[in-house]
Amino acid sequence: MSDTRLERYAELIVRAGVNVQPGQTVFVDGQLEHAPLVRALTRAAYGAGARLVDVRYGDGHVRKAFLQNVADDVLQESTPWLLARFDVVFDGNCYIAIAGEPEPDLLSDVDPERLGRARPVEAVKRQLKAVNDRAFSWTIAVYPTEGQAREMFGEPDVERLWDAVSYAMRLDEPDPVAAWHAHHERLRRRCTQLDELELDALRFAGPGTDLTIGLIPGSRWIGGGSETRDGILAFPNMPTEEVFNTPDWRRTEGTVRSTRPLALGGTVVRDLELRFESGLVVDVQASTGADAVRGQLAVDEYANRLGEVALVDGTSRVGETGLTFFDTLYDENATCHIAYGTGVPFGIDGIEELSPDEQRERGINVSAMHTDFMIGGPEVAVDGIKADGTTIAIIREDTWQLT
Repeated sequence: MSDTRLERYAELIVRAGVNVQPGQTVFVDGQLEHAPLVRALTRAAYGAGARLVDVRYGDGHVRKAFLQNVADDVLQESTPWLLARFDVVFDGNCYIAIAGEPEPDLLSDVDPERLGRARPVEAVKRQLKAVNDRAFSWTIAVYPTEGQAREMFGEPDVERLWDAVSYAMRLDEPDPVAAWHAHHERLRRRCTQLDELELDALRFAGPGTDLTIGLIPGSRWIGGGSETRDGILAFPNMPTEEVFNTPDWRRTEGTVRSTRPLALGGTVVRDLELRFESGLVVDVQASTGADAVRGQLAVDEYANRLGEVALVDGTSRVGETGLTFFDTLYDENATCHIAYGTGVPFGIDGIEELSPDEQRERGINVSAMHTDFMIGGPEVAVDGIKADGTTIAIIREDTWQLT
């Protein structure tokens, strides 16, 4: 992998992903193995006028020792120093998280239910509220690792993985930042199409799937980049190919089967099937990793309800690679997906003024959990359902039907 490509990648993340403004502090979280990208991001952020770049490195082996040894009540503890750091991050600054598992099997011998529950709940709640309040610009991007390449290809072919990441990130374009802004406009046009339909629900139908998801009246579809409350356009996920909405957490019915493996930070969930009644997950099945999902669904009272539904068709650059990345950031942008846990209600007016209970009364789920998993593909049909029962084809055989 050339230094030129790494620098272009870092520039894209800084200039488009978080859109660093002069005088902002940029916070970067990555693992030790991500250091080359972290260093390039630091240089790019200072080049964009950052006041300060603050870096925090994690270590998978340290996390494994934590998961295997701490008391149950510490698994979900938010330390005062983590909360203090987040308070600064969320005060109009920038946050970059680097994904890409260096050792995908490292946590395979950790109790999966315990792994599913382990998260700093109070810190996550603050982060999700700040995201919904559009208080800061943030993005997640992958650094290709030998471990991820081995998981994908059976060999540590990092160069092949870099080629796939470069294509998905539009680094092959003469001006990647301009290409991302054009992509933003394309996704926004899809959102307008869906908004004009004023859908009451969506239905997914395919092998093992017959799922109806009720929508919130007046909620708007979101896609591409999003603006902070200070008017800064950023791209929270890089790549992003989805248009998404926040469903009514009380109105999901039926059964859904995942169409791609789900990597949960150390374990892989395969053949996941969920059954919903009145919005609640009432049954979980999987050939591997079911207990990790059950652990996540037990994080709090509302983790077992839906918070997002997203549409992705066959024009996705991630999908066009034909690869399973074993990283949700990429795999969720290859095909349609849903998320259990908290909602992402950017398309609902006045959300910032509502308390969690008031949000739930509007149909918006509020939880410390948010996990996406993939449910789309050529064999899955997606229909929109209007309030009068009229059905409109949206996706057939991975092809967008609206014109």
